[in-house]
Amino acid sequence: MRYLGIDYGNRKVGLAISDELGSFAFPLKVLKNTANLTEDIKKICDEEKIEKIVIGESVDLSGADNPIQKEILNFKEKLGQASGLPVIFEKEFFTSREAKRLIDEKQTDPLTDARAAALILKSFLDKNNS
Repeated sequence: MRYLGIDYGNRKVGLAISDELGSFAFPLKVLKNTANLTEDIKKICDEEKIEKIVIGESVDLSGADNPIQKEILNFKEKLGQASGLPVIFEKEFFTSREAKRLIDEKQTDPLTDARAAALILKSFLDKNNS
């Protein structure tokens, strides 16, 4: 089963993809958060034969929703309706910061958000494959 991981942001949205066995997560691309975002992601899901979508649930260390979570919830519902695929939340903490740390915080990396999406997806896959 192939999964798509999403790190949702106000300006940019990172995407990651799993291998066909659903064991590994790889950064895919970063999209601008535009009015066409849902359709752009649906097209990727069709092309890559995605069967489930995993989106980062933005919560703080106490488990309370971060301010962006309401927007993420609306996006999750729209994406589920548009794609016809199950969209699952995976709690995320500091994934963008961790993605930057893994390469070198001083460098600018155009795939930072996609790397964060890969960390979210990998967390989900690890929990569900054990």
